[in-house]
Amino acid sequence: MIANMDSGSQRIPSVARPERGFHDIVGENNFRAAIPEDSVASVQPRYVVEPRTEKELAAVLRHANEVGLAVIPRGRGTKLEWGNPPSRADLILSVARLDKVLEHAWADLTVTVEAGCTIQKLQDALAQHGQRLALDPLWPEKATVGGVLSTNDSGALRLRFGALRDLIIGVTLALPDGTLASSGGKVVKNVAGYDLPKLATGALGSLGVITRAVFRLHPLPRNARTFSLSTASLEEMQLLILAFQDSKLAHTSLQTKVGADSPPVIDILFEGTETGISAQETHLRKIGGHVPVVESPETPWNARQNLWHSSDASAISKISVLPAGIGKTIQAIQREANSRQLHWKVVMQATGIGWLRLDGPSESLHASLLQLRSELDRDAGSLMLLHRPAAFPSINVWGRPGDALPLMRAVKQQFDPRNTLNPGRFVGGI
Repeated sequence: MIANMDSGSQRIPSVARPERGFHDIVGENNFRAAIPEDSVASVQPRYVVEPRTEKELAAVLRHANEVGLAVIPRGRGTKLEWGNPPSRADLILSVARLDKVLEHAWADLTVTVEAGCTIQKLQDALAQHGQRLALDPLWPEKATVGGVLSTNDSGALRLRFGALRDLIIGVTLALPDGTLASSGGKVVKNVAGYDLPKLATGALGSLGVITRAVFRLHPLPRNARTFSLSTASLEEMQLLILAFQDSKLAHTSLQTKVGADSPPVIDILFEGTETGISAQETHLRKIGGHVPVVESPETPWNARQNLWHSSDASAISKISVLPAGIGKTIQAIQREANSRQLHWKVVMQATGIGWLRLDGPSESLHASLLQLRSELDRDAGSLMLLHRPAAFPSINVWGRPGDALPLMRAVKQQFDPRNTLNPGRFVGGI
């Protein structure tokens, strides 16, 4: 069920002067004029507000909604460029001060945490009881819980533990009318009522501002070892990935890396006891046959994050394909990039979710991405643009929304009828 925790009980000042209203809610020290560094996709906001509590945040949002200001929720800003440029941006609503781990019910394997808490801070707190949130997003030392949920960012651990929607069991949202709405609970088996946690995950803050979340947890592994296999061709790489997935290997993560100047490499992670991992290694070598297997440090799992290194002249995209089509997709990327003399790198998970970096002139990048998106669409895949150079031609970063767009618009209208939150940034310009 959805629980209405609060509907803006704090008095909202007169709408005649929005600045004075924000001062009265959060105090002058937590309100300031925006500076160029606060811009969102080159759109400059007017104000930045940093509430200290959920109720202050809800009151700020209600005030902004009443005076007609467009609100951009922000954590630490690591993924603020994802999505379309906003059609309007008046107020940056920061959750950075809402950064507490509220309750770690270690016996129940659950945690309640505020949206401004960084993933690394959360993991450090959980590790004291030998537990973790089985999630590996980009830039965990800076990325916040709310930002990771809003962008639905997960990495290679998704293969074993599922996506964010499988890990979140409760959420509290501040809605534009000032309501603090909660759904879900603190128990892993809670499935009753409207599934607001899953609805908010990946919505890019377009429905409400996440203020806290409840997650299911997993024990920290006793040991972890990564092995890498260098393959001779994309065909061999694809066959090995499918063979590993169809085997009795109990791997935690499985990815492949390949680029214009690097051959295909498969990385596989095993977690558990030393005896168990040694048995897995023996089975891995048997399946790999003649392909050399070497033990690697943990650095292969930074490959996705490394795509953003010196990315000013590059385009970085998230792609999704059927697992059986990973090799075919990489061949298409290679063919398209070579035809336009672009440098390329790909990191693909065995789930079929991957990340592509292309480097070269903006016009060539634009043409290649449109061509690759067209090919992926035909094969039931997708391409979403996450990063682009400053002088990049106009493009729909999300791709085709499909038949779900009317329903998505209806949900947006129900939650945010005045189009206050992140206007224009989500799928279909929502």
